Amino acid sequence: MNPRTTQQRTVPGRTDHVVVVGAGMAGLAAALHLLGACRQVTVLERDPHPGGRAGRLDVDGFRIDTGPTVLTMPELIDEALAAVGDSVTDRLDLVRLDPAYRARFADGSAIDVHTGAEAMAAEVERVAGPREAAGYLRLRDWLGRLYALEMRRFIDTNFDSPFALLSPELARLAAMGGFGRLAPAVGRFLSDERLRRIFSFQALYAGVAPQRALAAYAVIAYMDTIAGVYFPKGGMRALGDALAGSVAKAGGTLRYNTPVRRLERRGDRIVAAVTADGERIGCDAVVLTPDLPMAYRLLGRTPWRPVPLRFSPSAVVLHAGTDRRDTRSGHHTISFGSAWERTFDEITRQGRTMSDPSLLITRPTATDPALAPPGGELYSVLAPCPNLRAGGPDWARAAGRYRDHLVRTVEERGLDGFAASIVAERLITPADWARSGLAFGTPFATSHTFAQTGPFRPRNLVSGTANAVLAGCGTTPGVGLPTVLVSGKLAAARIAGAAAVGRGAR
Repeated sequence: MNPRTTQQRTVPGRTDHVVVVGAGMAGLAAALHLLGACRQVTVLERDPHPGGRAGRLDVDGFRIDTGPTVLTMPELIDEALAAVGDSVTDRLDLVRLDPAYRARFADGSAIDVHTGAEAMAAEVERVAGPREAAGYLRLRDWLGRLYALEMRRFIDTNFDSPFALLSPELARLAAMGGFGRLAPAVGRFLSDERLRRIFSFQALYAGVAPQRALAAYAVIAYMDTIAGVYFPKGGMRALGDALAGSVAKAGGTLRYNTPVRRLERRGDRIVAAVTADGERIGCDAVVLTPDLPMAYRLLGRTPWRPVPLRFSPSAVVLHAGTDRRDTRSGHHTISFGSAWERTFDEITRQGRTMSDPSLLITRPTATDPALAPPGGELYSVLAPCPNLRAGGPDWARAAGRYRDHLVRTVEERGLDGFAASIVAERLITPADWARSGLAFGTPFATSHTFAQTGPFRPRNLVSGTANAVLAGCGTTPGVGLPTVLVSGKLAAARIAGAAAVGRGAR
């Protein structure tokens, strides 16, 4: 999957030494592709470790992942590593999860989400009958064709203008229903409400309710339910360690505990990054991966937009370590409340927490028991909620009450005794995300409305600065581990050229 090799704008002038601000997934991917294109690379990271939003926290022997818990499309990690002659098999011990999820519903039913066609068709037939199983297979075919079209032409692509969209592929996407709405698109294939939820809840990752999200974002359901869900032994933190180790092996410089306070400018070019302790690090180009508002502050300018950026909903996450083993829940459980459309409206329009929340409950110790002390389990319970701009409670006062509400909800939905078994915990609210530098307290960045999709999304080149490129979930192509890895590659292509980045290892 190479960036399109048609003419695209690139950074003019010398680009021999590139400073990458941020050792998250986008920054590390950019660094690897730049090293593969024979650039000298220095990565500056404010934290003491790599990973960015894929953060880490160790509490009383529990090894907690504070960021994403779902890993899909590991071939994109492999692609970044291959740029310097490395590979996933050399760096990571990945386990494919089967089922990828277990979905539990308010009526007491449960559906295992398998990524294999035969296994999932059998599961659908078990819970909903042969007609729904046939609909699932048609949906699966549609998702596969949609993904193949979008990845090649609309995701793994640097856009210089909305006019670049005008192509036969755009007509094909329209013909496939990509510009309709996601929930009705899934409903063309499935009538069972439970199955419709399984194949549309992913829209929330993109910051839009399924009823309003573009059907084009069904590609996220493809990644989750067809391409496969994986988990790296050692936890999600192993991803950052793997990419950073490969950067170092390839000759890149990684400096941790080194926040960048300002960028030194000469005319329209950035000539140095200045750290918090006043050190000046000269550069020919810079890749910025902080959240968009912070990146724009470093650049000293914010691109004009006809309407303000819209940001995705946030999430409250309870990380809990327990002192007893669990044989009832799998690695990922989607716990659906009885309400659906109403709860999306609550967090995206009313600025309220979900009255009947749907939760993502992850138990990574189901796959890697070493993440907890002997005899213990580790859980993360994620509840979508409004970002700080949209509203929500005063988290300084409400955090404890909401934590108790989450624990009660988890117990009522089958994990009885959960509260009594907790021996270590951390609660992360939108206020915590905001303190870490994430705009409006959301880890999911700018939402994927139509006006913030494809060439309309904030671009990775910033007008008025000739040699700065953006990467990460706020810019193109968007939110999520797979797309931020692509974002890093697209940023590298802006500096070294698509042909050089597409060449792979030196």
